[in-house]
Amino acid sequence: MAVRLDKQWMPLNADSLRLIAGHLGVYQLGNDAGDIVYIGVAGGRSLFGLKGELQKALEDPPAGATQFRVEVNMAYRTRHFELLQAYWSDHGVLPVANTDVDTRSLGQLRPG
Repeated sequence: MAVRLDKQWMPLNADSLRLIAGHLGVYQLGNDAGDIVYIGVAGGRSLFGLKGELQKALEDPPAGATQFRVEVNMAYRTRHFELLQAYWSDHGVLPVANTDVDTRSLGQLRPG
């Protein structure tokens, strides 16, 4: 499995959300340019899993999010931190809407 999430973007709208199940996993929200604006997780406390988290993002899109991509993953916490670390390594900052993450808790990741 690749470190970065490289799946196709889907439009953040009600039609696309009908295709998403209530699984646990991680997701990324992007803007029209395809820039990642938020990396999120649908964990054990998420109501309706990925579908529920994306529904919240649809109702109140962070930082101009217009699209999303998901990865179903039972190791969602580890994968969430891995995606954050990869983004941090690539850009030196976290996505603009990830204000809820303390970068001191991320550790170092140097993906190839």
